[in-house]
Amino acid sequence: MPFPPPPADPEPPTAPAADAVEGRAPSSKARKGRFRWAWKLLAYASLALGVIGIVVPGLPTVPFVLLSAFAAGRGSERLHAWLLGHRQFGPIIRDWEKHGAVSRRSKWLAVSMMSVCAVIMFLTSPKLWMAMTGTAIMTVVAIWLWRRPEPPRA
Repeated sequence: MPFPPPPADPEPPTAPAADAVEGRAPSSKARKGRFRWAWKLLAYASLALGVIGIVVPGLPTVPFVLLSAFAAGRGSERLHAWLLGHRQFGPIIRDWEKHGAVSRRSKWLAVSMMSVCAVIMFLTSPKLWMAMTGTAIMTVVAIWLWRRPEPPRA
């Protein structure tokens, strides 16, 4: 197995937040806890799709890993820390979180894979409009991607 599983999160405390008991508005941590399970579910589901995207052509990896990091930051501190420390995913996530940046290497890889997928779609789609729609969407994504800044050099 190329990726060791992230450590499991401990169960959140079930006692009401002190703010809620005293009649004040719940703190941001208490509000976050209400939907913590949904964030955690989104984090693990998107991470699974990202890992599947490593071997399935046409299924992107990086957007799902970034979504997983975003959701884990709200639902699973341990998963978020594991993703940030991961050898492959960590640098991408840290660049995105700090600078909204994507490395030039990642941009070239993404555009290359989208080009390969576009060729495959044109060769295998039963209708021309299907391949054209997919290619148009990938073109918009590629333009957006190239407009993102690159991380500062270390």
